[in-house]
Amino acid sequence: MNNSFNHMVIYNGYPVSIVVAIVFHCLLLAALLYLQNGDRKEVLDLIQPTVIKALLIDENPQVRNKQVLERERLERIEDQRQRREQEQRQEQQQLAEAEQQRQEAVAERERAALRERQELDRLQAEQLRQVQEEEKTRKEAETQRERELVAEQERQRQAAQRASKRQQEVAEAAAEAARTEFELVQSATGLIQQVVQENWSRPPSARNGMRVLIQIRMLPTGEVIDVNITQSSGDAAFDRAAETAVFRAEPFTELSVLPIKVFNDNFRSLTLIFQPEDLLN
Repeated sequence: MNNSFNHMVIYNGYPVSIVVAIVFHCLLLAALLYLQNGDRKEVLDLIQPTVIKALLIDENPQVRNKQVLERERLERIEDQRQRREQEQRQEQQQLAEAEQQRQEAVAERERAALRERQELDRLQAEQLRQVQEEEKTRKEAETQRERELVAEQERQRQAAQRASKRQQEVAEAAAEAARTEFELVQSATGLIQQVVQENWSRPPSARNGMRVLIQIRMLPTGEVIDVNITQSSGDAAFDRAAETAVFRAEPFTELSVLPIKVFNDNFRSLTLIFQPEDLLN
């Protein structure tokens, strides 16, 4: 009974299940004392309190509190582990997003650099094309000027040959022809008309019936010092073509062989008639 009393004192305030278990154990112990003349060993084997001890330990609030604390500690550890894993996942996600943003920024810079290089290449190609076109235009202009210069030199050469030939013809004609003033005038006039005719380019606007009179003032050497239109054809292009023909044909070197009196009387001032059908004096 003292042992039962001590157990009840120790476990006073425990849950009802523990109290009931203690009372039950006390009753069993009293029965054992009562039946002490029986087979003690068999009774002791029957009431071996291994299960009761396990129930007492399982129902011990201190043990239970320790288990609760242990579970809470383990839960806290698990929560901390999960939080760390979540933080690591978030950190990895942030790192991955930052890396993606960095790669996108690098890709954008590369694309911008590529666009800039392409634009620079386009500008350089455009500048090169312009330079090539300008160089081509310049060379074509130089080629055209060279052709014109060669053509002008050839024209002058031919004019000089014609002048020399005319001078020779005038000299021969003057030697062979009658030395009368009329014959000399007719011969020189015919040569002048022939030279002017060769240098006259009729404009597209020339029409039959047009007529322009050109008065020429010359020196005894055959050089022209003045050209005046005394009667216009009414077509400016036709009139200019007549003036141009006179300037191209001069100097009229055939006049240099004429006596000065014949020149002064007939050629110091000479009128030429230009018309599409013919060239008359």
